Amino acid sequence: MIHVVAMLTTLPGKRAEVLAAFLANVPAVLAEDGCIEYIATVDAAGFPTSKGSLGEDSFAVVEKWASIAALQAHAAAPHMAAYAAKTRPLLASRVIHVLEPAG
Repeated sequence: MIHVVAMLTTLPGKRAEVLAAFLANVPAVLAEDGCIEYIATVDAAGFPTSKGSLGEDSFAVVEKWASIAALQAHAAAPHMAAYAAKTRPLLASRVIHVLEPAG
């Protein structure tokens, strides 16, 4: 199994707009072969802000894929190209971590 943690920071005040585009794209991603999980996450409400908090303009995407091939197909999917075209101008930064179990 492949795990992906994507850290996205939007331009100031644009997180809601990017999250709306993300959520609209989720059904297409979940329908992809090999997609196990695909979810956007934000700081937990009611938890004190800390050095590790994402903040109001950031969110993390947590993904699980059955294989590297499934993740590569996801990256090349037309709906992902459309999502990127819509959201890339609204992003300040994007860091993607592709991980596998350690043992």
